[in-house]
Amino acid sequence: MSSAAVSPAARLRALKPDWLNDPRVWRTEVLGGLVVALALIPEAISFSIIAGVDPAIGLFASFTMAVTISIVGGRRAMISAATGAVALVIAPVNREHGLGYLVATVILAGVLQIALGALGVAKLMRFVPRSVMTGFVNALAILIFMAQVPEMRDVPWPVYPLIIGGLALMVFFPRITRVVPAPLVSIVILTVVTVAAGIAVPTVGDKGELPSSLPVPGLPDVPFTLDTLTTIAPYALAMALVGLMESLMTAQLVDDITDTRSSKTRESVGQGVANIVTGFFGGMGGCAMIGQTMINVKVSGARTRLSTFLAGAFLMVLCVVFGPVVSDIPMAALVAVMVMVAFGTFDWHSVSPKTLRRMPAGEIAVMVLTVIVVVATHNLAIGVVVGTVTAMVVFARRVAHLAHVTAVTDPDGTQVVYAVTGELFFASSNDLVHRFDYAGDPDDVVIDLSAAHVWDASSVAALDTVEARYARRGKTVRITGLNNPSADLHGRLTGELTGGH
Repeated sequence: MSSAAVSPAARLRALKPDWLNDPRVWRTEVLGGLVVALALIPEAISFSIIAGVDPAIGLFASFTMAVTISIVGGRRAMISAATGAVALVIAPVNREHGLGYLVATVILAGVLQIALGALGVAKLMRFVPRSVMTGFVNALAILIFMAQVPEMRDVPWPVYPLIIGGLALMVFFPRITRVVPAPLVSIVILTVVTVAAGIAVPTVGDKGELPSSLPVPGLPDVPFTLDTLTTIAPYALAMALVGLMESLMTAQLVDDITDTRSSKTRESVGQGVANIVTGFFGGMGGCAMIGQTMINVKVSGARTRLSTFLAGAFLMVLCVVFGPVVSDIPMAALVAVMVMVAFGTFDWHSVSPKTLRRMPAGEIAVMVLTVIVVVATHNLAIGVVVGTVTAMVVFARRVAHLAHVTAVTDPDGTQVVYAVTGELFFASSNDLVHRFDYAGDPDDVVIDLSAAHVWDASSVAALDTVEARYARRGKTVRITGLNNPSADLHGRLTGELTGGH
C-alpha cells in the first residue's frame, strides 16, 4: 500500500506510543509500574541505611532516577533507582564529610557519566563474553535471594507461611488469569490477611518513616572550591564507573530477554543526566536496578517507558498520599516477590549437567569465578571486570597454541621455507623465535606468512629477532605472504622495536 493511501488516523496511530494504541499494553505497563513501586520502597529505605542517610533521601533518589531515566534513557522498561552498589561507594563521603558532599558527589558522578558516554564507553560492552554475562546473571539471582535472608531470620513464625502463601499465589494465579500481575495480587492479599487478622509481622513501616512531601531542588551545601572537587572526585569517578557498569549490563540483559536492541550510549548519558537531576533534588543517586527491572520486564511483562515513569511516580504517590496504607504491607509479601524474581533470574540451563558436559572448561571456570567474585564482594562491577579479564587470558592461552611453524627444505639444500599458520600476537609470538634452526639452515631462508596474521608489535619484534639471528650467521631472510593489514603493521614497526639486535 502506498503512503498516500494511508489515512490520517492511521498515521496518527503509528505515531502514538504502544500503550496509547492498545489498552492491554496500557494495563500491563500501569500495573507493572505499581508492582515495582511497591517493591522499591523497602529497598530504597535499606540502601539509605547503607549510605547513612535519612530514608527519604533514598526514596527521593528512586523517584527522580526512575522518572528522569524514563525520558532520557536508552533502554525502555528498565528501572533505575537508588542501589546498594552506589550506596556502598558514597557511604564514606557522607560519613566523613556530610550530606552536602554526598550530594555534590552524585552530581559530579553524573557529569562524568555523560562524559564517558559521549566518549563511547558503552562500546566496551562488546568485550564482555557470554560466560561472564551468564555468571553475572546467576550471581545477581544469588544476591537477590541473599538480600531476603535477613528478612527471614529472627522473625515471628507467621512470616514463613505468609512467604509460602505468597510464592504459591505467584505460581498458580497466572494459570487463572494474567490480566493482573501475580506479584501485585500476592502483595494485596497478604496485606489484607495480615491487617484483617491482626497478625503481628514486620511491615514496610518498620523499615523507616516514609516522606510526607515532595522533594524540592537546590544546590549542595558545600564550598565551591578546588579542595571540595579533589575531595569528592575519587568517589564520583568510582560511582560513575560502578553505575555505568551495572546499567549497561542490565540493559544488555533486558535486550536478551525482550529480543530488542537498545542504545547503550544514550543509556550511559541518560544515567548521568538522571544522577545530576537526582543530586539537585538532594537524592543519593543510583543506577539501573536489576531486581526491579526483572520484576518489571520478566514478571510483569512491561516493555515501554511508561512503566518506568509510573514506577517513580507511583513511588512518591504511595509514600506521600498512601503512606499509612503502604506502611502496613508485610515484608513477607515483598520477600516472596523477590524470591520469585531470584528464581526466575537464575539461568538454570547454564548449570544443567548436559550444558556443563559440552561447555569448554575455561568458560565454565570464567562463569564460576564471576559468580564467586560478585557474591563475595557484593559488587557486580568488580565481578564483571575480573570475569572479563580472566576470559581474555583464557582466550589468549587457547589461541596461542594455534600458531604452528613447519619447515620444508629444497632438495638441493639451498633454501628452506618456513610456513607459519595461525594468529601471531604477544602470547603466540613469544615462542616463535625458538622455532627456527638458525645454525643448520641454508643461507636462503623464506618465512611464508600467507596463512598467518600479525596482530601486534610483539609479533613484529619477534620477526625482527628471527631476522637478526639469521643475519649474525650471514644468512638472508625473506618474509612473504603478508596480508595487507599485517604488511602495513610490519612495515611501520620493523626495525624500530629491537634496535637491530
